[in-house]
Amino acid sequence: MSRIDHPFGPLYSDHSRILVLGSFPSIRSREQNFFYGHPQNRFWKVISAVFHEPLPQTVREKRDMILRNDLALWDSIASCEIAGSSDASIRNAEPNDISCILNNCSIEHIYCNGRKSHDLYCRYIEPQTGRRAECLPSTSPANARWTLERLIESWSVLNMQYLRKESGQ
Repeated sequence: MSRIDHPFGPLYSDHSRILVLGSFPSIRSREQNFFYGHPQNRFWKVISAVFHEPLPQTVREKRDMILRNDLALWDSIASCEIAGSSDASIRNAEPNDISCILNNCSIEHIYCNGRKSHDLYCRYIEPQTGRRAECLPSTSPANARWTLERLIESWSVLNMQYLRKESGQ
């Protein structure tokens, strides 16, 4: 197990209203230098379904879809000891500073992609920000008990929040 620093920065714009936090990039994500790079991770399938968008193929298409839908992406962990890509192996985690996102856009909701991200958020980041985050089921292939359909249903809260805001509710 080796200590690894997060290799890339957050994705957001001044229009971002919903922040989605993962735990720490997988090996494939670290190689691609972008979020959710493992082909078996269902994140991009879920987000494209929730926002009724075509499944993005390139990093540019993924980036554009996130920003077009007023989302922001980052991870709860800035550095940690990790074996491969396993969240269960994470030790000695140091949290990311999300103030760059919170200070530069109007984040209305924070969601964590999976239990590990949420646990770390609650332990290290929430005391600093005073902002609660909701835990969504992990899109990781390790979370096999959740079907793609169930994930899409749970994650649809991202678009419901957006639609409520648009309709003035």
